[in-house]
Amino acid sequence: MDILFLVSRVESAPVLCGLLRACARRQIPCGVFLTGRAAVLAGNPQIDIDLRACARVAVCEHSWERFGHGSCLSTLGSQTDNSAMVASARRIVSL
Repeated sequence: MDILFLVSRVESAPVLCGLLRACARRQIPCGVFLTGRAAVLAGNPQIDIDLRACARVAVCEHSWERFGHGSCLSTLGSQTDNSAMVASARRIVSL
């Protein structure tokens, strides 16, 4: 994966979606790890549309249990998944 977006702030959603759309247009393989309060973004159907274009998306399971509501639209994972994604990324963008 070329770019990994680490997202911990809900307020980053508009920036994240814009960056994901740009990556999709340029066919740049990217991934997203949602943690902290940003885990709630995984329950948003509009954001899920942009996340589906990613090579890999994971949501911190602990954060989802704390902040999420209802069904998570993405794969629940752990900080181990986060570490694996970081190891496979050429670039990391923290939002």
